[in-house]
Amino acid sequence: MANDYYMLINSKVLPQVFKGVIKAKELIASGKATSALVAAKTAGISRSAFYKYKDYVFKYEDSDRNEVTFSAVLSDRAGVLSAMTAAIYGCGANIITVKQDAPVNGTAKVSITVRTDNADISVSDLTEHIKSVDGILSIKAI
Repeated sequence: MANDYYMLINSKVLPQVFKGVIKAKELIASGKATSALVAAKTAGISRSAFYKYKDYVFKYEDSDRNEVTFSAVLSDRAGVLSAMTAAIYGCGANIITVKQDAPVNGTAKVSITVRTDNADISVSDLTEHIKSVDGILSIKAI
C-alpha cells in the first residue's frame, strides 16, 4: 500500500498487547515457547492477537551505535585472520560477520563487523589494538 509507513513509538504509550506480541516473539525465537499458543499465553495475550499483530510489531534495537565494521588488508599468511579475531575477542567485542576475499598478490581483504557494547575499549583504541597484530597491513573502521 502506498500510504504504509513505519513509526518509532515509545512503548510506554502503546497498549499492552503490543508489548505482549514482542514478548511472545522473543519466547519463540529463544526456544522457551514451543508454539504460538504457549508463547501468547505466557506473554499474557490471546493467540488471535499474536497472529493479528506478529507481522507488524517489531522491537527496535539501535544496533548501529553498537556495531562497527572493520575493513582490513591482511598478509596472506597462515594465522593472521585468526590473530585478528583473537585480538577483537580479547577486547570484549563480539564478532557478527566475517567476509574474506581470495588472496591476490600476497594480500587478502577482510571485512569484520563487531558489536562493541561489551568491549573494554573505544572503537579507535580497538582499531589501534588490531593494527598492532602482525600481518595486518592496513585497517580502518567504516
